[in-house]
Amino acid sequence: MASATTHNKFDPVTSQEQDNQAAREAARRRARRGVFFWGPTAWLGFIVFCAVFADILPLQSSDEMDFTALSATPWEAEGHLLGTDLQGRDVLSRILYGARVSLTVGVVATAIGMTFGLMIGLIAGYYRGWIETAITLGLDTLLALPGLVVLLLASVIFGGSLTVVSVSLGFLLIPAFARVSRANTLNFAQREFVVAAKAMGATDLRIIVLEILPNVVLPVAAYALVVVAFAIVIEGALSFLGLSVPSPTPSWGGMIAEGRESLGDTPHISFVPATVMFLTVLSFNLVGDDLRGRLADLRESAL
Repeated sequence: MASATTHNKFDPVTSQEQDNQAAREAARRRARRGVFFWGPTAWLGFIVFCAVFADILPLQSSDEMDFTALSATPWEAEGHLLGTDLQGRDVLSRILYGARVSLTVGVVATAIGMTFGLMIGLIAGYYRGWIETAITLGLDTLLALPGLVVLLLASVIFGGSLTVVSVSLGFLLIPAFARVSRANTLNFAQREFVVAAKAMGATDLRIIVLEILPNVVLPVAAYALVVVAFAIVIEGALSFLGLSVPSPTPSWGGMIAEGRESLGDTPHISFVPATVMFLTVLSFNLVGDDLRGRLADLRESAL
């Protein structure tokens, strides 16, 4: 009688190979993610460090004029690493001092929008009903406002200053953060730990602050990095139009605008600050996208 051979459909060797391949793919993804995370992070750290400590760095004054080197290119101007502008001012110094304006507007405006938007989104996502309807209608109304026109009116009425630009831009960012906060609140408002807290008699304020807020604030904070990049671009556009901080305070948008009339002869006056702004905005976007991806992976692993 011939003996029958039994084959197990679960081959341990094949399963181990698949696990090893999955581990290698995960390692490659982490490596790619690391390149696009630590590189931009290093650039942002460098820009922030230079902006904060610009006063003690070996830089020339951002307003000091060198009449012997007007519109000098980087390879022509001795003692000016990135050249000079039309008035003989050091481009490197003005870029680093201008970083203070761009970063301040980006961070302060985002903080204002995030703070109020997070609270509004938590309330709308937790209570639902007519409260959610009223809040959603208000947010839609704010989104319908032409943002650039609002910023222009604020600059004309209250004057171009760091405070006016930051507050008015932060006001316009509230609906975006409120939507993100509300969407995440809806995901957690009916979870088991929230239902358990309600059953134990916890107040709504306690549930929102201790149970829902810690889960909502992380994705909102990751989104905030992308919004900082957007705010920097908007501030640069206002500076380009002459509606941000007044001259002679340096700003990236103002430097780009100053060099637009001599792009054919001295393009570095506009291209250098434009490149720095591009790299900074790109870095904020890459870091924000990476953090959102990491949070998504953490959620999947938790499930």
